Amino acid sequence: MTPTVPSSTYRLQITGSFTLGDAAALTDYLRDLGVGAVYCSPLLQAASGSDHGYDTVDPTRIDADRGGEEGLRTLLAKAGDEGLGVVVDIVPNHLGIAEPSENPAFFDVLRLGQESAYAPWFDIDWAANGGRVLLPVLGDDAVLRVEDGELRYYDHRFPLAPGTWSEDDADEPAEAVHARQHYELAHWTRANEELNYRRFFAVTTLAGVRQEDPDVFEATHALVATLPGQGVTGLRVDHPDGLVDPAGYLEQLRAIAPDAWITVEKILEPGEELPPWPVEGTTGYDAMREVNGVFVDHEAEARLTDLYRSLTGDRLTIAEHVEAGKRMVDETLLPAELHRMARLVPEVPDAEPALAEVAVAFDVYRSYLPAGVEHLDAALALAAQRRPELVERLEALRPRLHDADDELARRMQQLSGATMAKGVEDTAYYRYARFVALNEVGGNPDELGIPLARFHELQADRQEHQPDSMTALSTHDTKRGEDVRARLAVLAEVGDDWERFARRVLEVSTVPNEAFAYFMAQTLAGAGRVERERMHAYAEKAMREASDGTTWTEPDEAFEASVHALVDAAYDGPLGDDWDALTAVLTAPGWSNALGQKLVQLTMPGVPDVYQGTEVWEDSLVDPDNRRPVDHVALRALLASVVAEPPAVDASGAAKLWVVRQALRARAEHPELFRAYDPVAADGPAAAHLVGFDRGGAITLATRLPVTLAAEGGWRGTAITLQEPHVDLLTGRQHQGTLDVGEVLDRYPVALLLRA
Repeated sequence: MTPTVPSSTYRLQITGSFTLGDAAALTDYLRDLGVGAVYCSPLLQAASGSDHGYDTVDPTRIDADRGGEEGLRTLLAKAGDEGLGVVVDIVPNHLGIAEPSENPAFFDVLRLGQESAYAPWFDIDWAANGGRVLLPVLGDDAVLRVEDGELRYYDHRFPLAPGTWSEDDADEPAEAVHARQHYELAHWTRANEELNYRRFFAVTTLAGVRQEDPDVFEATHALVATLPGQGVTGLRVDHPDGLVDPAGYLEQLRAIAPDAWITVEKILEPGEELPPWPVEGTTGYDAMREVNGVFVDHEAEARLTDLYRSLTGDRLTIAEHVEAGKRMVDETLLPAELHRMARLVPEVPDAEPALAEVAVAFDVYRSYLPAGVEHLDAALALAAQRRPELVERLEALRPRLHDADDELARRMQQLSGATMAKGVEDTAYYRYARFVALNEVGGNPDELGIPLARFHELQADRQEHQPDSMTALSTHDTKRGEDVRARLAVLAEVGDDWERFARRVLEVSTVPNEAFAYFMAQTLAGAGRVERERMHAYAEKAMREASDGTTWTEPDEAFEASVHALVDAAYDGPLGDDWDALTAVLTAPGWSNALGQKLVQLTMPGVPDVYQGTEVWEDSLVDPDNRRPVDHVALRALLASVVAEPPAVDASGAAKLWVVRQALRARAEHPELFRAYDPVAADGPAAAHLVGFDRGGAITLATRLPVTLAAEGGWRGTAITLQEPHVDLLTGRQHQGTLDVGEVLDRYPVALLLRA
């Protein structure tokens, strides 16, 4: 079957305060914007109060707080009326268990243990902890009670196994009743060492599901299987790398959704290819890396590196930070996973250090044995090189780690992905601060800028191999919003101004970790004067994720106070004037970069996604900041105004909305013009400042490195040649023949030319 591929998508965060009904009411706006499909965050029943939906507790129901089945029917009907597809995010890897009583399947497992019909759903090591599920939920005041035939801890409810309590036992201590259950309520600090169920990364409230079991897949996807028949045209699969067998899972998913456009949240490292799965592509982090990179000046690398090292004293490379971050994760967050793996190889004494070292050494998230065996071999070789004392143990483990049917090999593939995600994105990327615009999910901080010729090579490859893959610039998981990164890219061009501000920040700062102070200086530069409470919230999350001075579990009050003092120094202290001066330098070229990268992403090979609210200027930081409610009333009014008259590039963000609207409508109305990829080369002294490509009748032109361009005297006669007449959808002007780029881009730093 041929999947129904949308022309574009628009991601909506469906919550209790923005329901499926609200999404349905927005479909006319999305139609007018030119969107091809509404793209919804997870819709299955999630934990109470969840603002993201990735903690599904019941996969057999649509979330009541998000609108329930009626809300979904309303959305599907309205989307259909407006000619829109509907894409739904699904979460196969785990289920939420923060409040076990909300999860019927897990509650039954706690009640009946291995005899529960749902026991096969969850990846539990029943041989560990005396056959009891360890639940690390208790604080220091662990006072249990029996109430209404259940074990209670504050508001948390836990079931009692049949025959373990009766009214006659009412005077018996709750601790004695607890001792007879199929679970053990434990202090939260025991989780990382003693947990005996697989979890999502290091999140104990998300329990891993055994989708490799066909019966479990069928049971957990019974509702999902009905969605295509109701009008859902696409599925986005969250974190397939957590599964034992991603390929097998995706084959089962394709069987129940043969016509669906399926994308996977798979982080591809530079040069890594998507496995031959039955899907259309990824959710676009690889595209994000490429688009961001082409707007960063590669020539500034040496200066930025020297400045960072001289001001912070951090002389480690990103590779060394990654190694340290991954090793810290395996030593502090994932020992329980390593203990479980070591129990599988009793013939190799003290196997844990060797297993951990292999996970640390992986250069990609995981292998998919037998596919990707070269990554396993490279990891084994690097582990032996780094830790010669482990060579004998590594060699003993080698045969079993290569056996795709061996549970040890399967769990290594899951462990390496968790080690990468937590050690790199959530640790190293908060520590290494040379140029944080690149410290993004799927990013490559080691590659400061992508040369123009390389960008074109990457897009030609994308057109050939992933023409229906999603492309993205912002998501609910990005570390900083797309326009924050656009402003940060300008720092590579304004070396003197950036150095002046960075030195001033380090002079004022009392943060003991100077690399983190430098990190915060860039955050101030990129985000600008967002609300102070948002900046403080971001600073708290960033410093605790870095775990280099303070942590989530052991906050250092003095360290954190010094970071918050630095933030306050920017808002109403000695850094205020310096911050405003740098902002004045960054604003206009930041707008140019924002429009350029947006148009490139919307028109490059792939299916572009617009994350909610990013059709105008976007200053979000990491979640939950990037999941804030969007003022769609204001967006409706702004869209009406730009249609009436193409706007100026100013603080309103109307120019970005205009670019988004024109690009999306072009893709929806003229798909035949977006089926190829050829670079459009300019002739003249400023040729390197133009990102140009022809998709088969639709030509994108975007300005790169605008500060340097202006300093060099502008376009200076740089030209392109069009053999046929084209109309610029942004200005309405018609062009043909040899064109002066400066004249084509005299109103906007971008142009979208459609063959007339």
